Amino acid sequence: MSASKKRRVALVTGASRGIGAAIAQRLARDGFHVVVHYAHGAAEARDVCAAIERAGGSATLLQADLSMSDGPQYLADTLAEPHIDVLVNNAGIAPFEAIEDMSEGSYDRLSNVNMRSLFFVTKYLLPKLRDGGRIVNLSSIVARTAFPGIPAYSATKGFVDVLTLQLAASLGERGITVNAVAPGVIETRLTTGLLENGGAEAVQSMQALAGVGTPDRVAGVVSFLVGPDGAWTTGQVIDVSGGTKL
Repeated sequence: MSASKKRRVALVTGASRGIGAAIAQRLARDGFHVVVHYAHGAAEARDVCAAIERAGGSATLLQADLSMSDGPQYLADTLAEPHIDVLVNNAGIAPFEAIEDMSEGSYDRLSNVNMRSLFFVTKYLLPKLRDGGRIVNLSSIVARTAFPGIPAYSATKGFVDVLTLQLAASLGERGITVNAVAPGVIETRLTTGLLENGGAEAVQSMQALAGVGTPDRVAGVVSFLVGPDGAWTTGQVIDVSGGTKL
C-alpha cells in the first residue's frame, strides 16, 4: 500500500488564520496530512502550511471562494486527495450588524458562506469521506443565548446545529460521526475590537471560567472529536465558551 493510501487526511475550511489555523496545526500534530483551505488569504495560508512543516507535519493548500455559488463544487473538484478522513467546516464570516442595518447583499453573503457552503461542501465531499470518518462543524454559543446586534449571524449558527444533528443520524450507518463545537468569545483578529476598552473584562464577567478563550482551546476539542476517544460521540454541540451565560 502506498504512503498516500495509508496517511490520514483532514480538510479544514477557512484555515488561513484564527481558529481554523489552530485546528489545522493541531490536527497536523495529531498525525493528519492537513489540507489548508482559504479564500483570499494566500500569504497567511502559506504561513500556516510552513508552520506545520517546520513542526514535522505535512500540509497542502486549497483555494476556493465559498461566498460564490460555485465555490463548494470548485473546492471538491480541486481537492487532489482521493479520500479524506476528517472534514472540519470552519469557514465563516461574522458581520456585526443589527437587523436595521443589514443590507440584502450582506445577508446573502453571510448565508452563502455560513450555511450554503457548509451544506454543499459536505454534500460534495461525502463521496470522498471514508467510512468511519469524522465531520466537525463550527457553531457558536450565540445559537443558544442572545447577544445584541448579531441576529443574522446567530441564526446561521442555529442552522449549523440542526444540520449537525440531522447528518449525524443519516451518516451513522457509514460509521461517520458528525458533531459541532460552539466557541464563545475567542481571542482572534475578529474580536480585537470587542476585547478592547474594557471589553475583555465584560466578556469574563459572563463566563464561569477566568480568562479569554484562545483558538487552541477550540482546536483541542476538535482533536478529541476526530481522534479515537471521540468515536462514540455524534450529533452533539460541544460548548467551548468557558461557561458563558450559564
